Amino acid sequence: MDAQPSPDGDELRARAYLRALRVRPFGHQDPPMPHEPDRRPVTPTRVIPAGAPLPARAPQPGEAPPWRNQPPAPPAPPTIPPPRHPWPPTPAPGPLEVRVTLDLAVPPEPDPEPSLWARLWDAVVTWRMIGALLLALTPWAGGHSPVSAWAATLHQARAEAGVAAAYVIAGVALAAAFALDRRTGRFLPRLLLVTALIGSLGVFAWYDPILLLTGVRP
Repeated sequence: MDAQPSPDGDELRARAYLRALRVRPFGHQDPPMPHEPDRRPVTPTRVIPAGAPLPARAPQPGEAPPWRNQPPAPPAPPTIPPPRHPWPPTPAPGPLEVRVTLDLAVPPEPDPEPSLWARLWDAVVTWRMIGALLLALTPWAGGHSPVSAWAATLHQARAEAGVAAAYVIAGVALAAAFALDRRTGRFLPRLLLVTALIGSLGVFAWYDPILLLTGVRP
């Protein structure tokens, strides 16, 4: 039988308080209580299955344990099959030839644009215009030229039909002659255009601007 008496409830409670406060009486070793398990973690270095032989020795410092599984070797690289239609071999590099062609001829400069006066002169001073002027101003019809005959006709229309009617007749004749000359470009339409243009001066009077501005008749 044990010589020490079994602790009662108060003593066990006091021991629990002292152990929680980590206080121990001098010269007294308190044995661990049987109902408290050891909470230190256990880290196994190797698990030996049942029936397996034990290793002959422990591993040296810095030596890998003999029971540690070695990592598998990396797989071999895949074999690339040769191409079915191989490319022809690259020819040996030859000399590089560079050709440069220089055109030393100076390009001709474009002709300058003609001025408005030059274009107007080319359009007016032609053999057709000169012939039409000579024929329209020459008094070959009974002592009268076509221009003077048309001017007299417009002046008579102004005196008989009125100023507005004379201006309308002159304008219509001039527009018709211009359209005919622009469409055909022949000598006879040009003669009619010159006659209508110069002969239309017979419809004008010096008092027409005053009549147009004020409406006062002489």
